[in-house]
Amino acid sequence: MTAEPEKPAQAVRGPSSNPVSKATMALVYAIVRILPRPIRRRLETEAGDRFLRFAPVALATLITSQFVLAILTAVGMSAGKAALIASIVGAFVSYVLSRWAWDSRGRPDLLRETVPFWLVSFAVWGILSLVAHYAGAFAIHEHLHHLEKHLVVNGAYFLANCVTFVCRFLIFHYVLFKKQRQLAIEPAATAAAAAAAAPAAPAAAADAAPQEPGKMALAGEATKETKPRA
Repeated sequence: MTAEPEKPAQAVRGPSSNPVSKATMALVYAIVRILPRPIRRRLETEAGDRFLRFAPVALATLITSQFVLAILTAVGMSAGKAALIASIVGAFVSYVLSRWAWDSRGRPDLLRETVPFWLVSFAVWGILSLVAHYAGAFAIHEHLHHLEKHLVVNGAYFLANCVTFVCRFLIFHYVLFKKQRQLAIEPAATAAAAAAAAPAAPAAAADAAPQEPGKMALAGEATKETKPRA
């Protein structure tokens, strides 16, 4: 007999608590359905499903921070300071929405969730600020016009955000929200095991049913043997 190929882990889709989250995930899964099959298979795993839930979080964070960055640089703030403020604003958005992406409910764990999240955020703030600062310095050195300078600074900030997005997802999924991920997997695994064991019970009962008459006959013979003779 040949072993069956290993199937990808079932995606754990957390419950959507409001119409906005339901509509968001419906749109995300609709986009996934039009992707090539190899990519879809990757996204059908538990990690892929979390990645899909984190993608809207990253998009909302990116839009918020890019908007703040554009406003601050437009009013004359230096690129480094503007990027720092924009990344801080985006971090608050990311914190709230990331807890939804990993089904984290109730009071957050200070040492396992809150502190590590903000430590990661501090590192991201530093990276984004430095990237924007050097992008602004490059624009000044090249004597770029006002619009061109904004495009260079915002473009560099956007690319750095995309890189940190992937790094943040890996840290959040495998380290920061690991406990919530395991709590979400365990009920699904228990239900799957129960569903797999359910057909075995009727089969066992069916196998045992034909043996009942034989057992009754043996019991009758044993009764006859033990009955005292008159």
